[in-house]
Amino acid sequence: MKIAVITEDGVTVSQHFGRAPYYMVVSVEDGKVVGEEKRDKAGHHSFAAGHHDMAPGERHGYDAGSQAKHTAMAQSIGDCQVLTAGGMGWGVYESLKSCGIDTIVTDVGNIDEAVRLYVEGNLPNLMERLH
Repeated sequence: MKIAVITEDGVTVSQHFGRAPYYMVVSVEDGKVVGEEKRDKAGHHSFAAGHHDMAPGERHGYDAGSQAKHTAMAQSIGDCQVLTAGGMGWGVYESLKSCGIDTIVTDVGNIDEAVRLYVEGNLPNLMERLH
């Protein structure tokens, strides 16, 4: 199993999916970490020039432009089954779920601890952190 964790420094779980520049991808076999890899992640820094106006009544993160960005952000973790972040918008959360990536939003700040808790089945999923 591969678990992707949103990060800015390779050690801590980032609080905002869109702003984090990296994924730390942790490979787990038989409950043990067998590898780690830091991957670049597209995000707000990648799409700054692509801002667009939303149509009246359109929810942030659900328009076609946002969905395309979410797809681009998920491409480098297509081999992962799980993604962990400290927070994210509902649009990207639902996009990741539709890609088959189980998405956990948590207040656990350390990547190693978050992975350990996930493997044990004890990582808190705090849906109230979605915006």
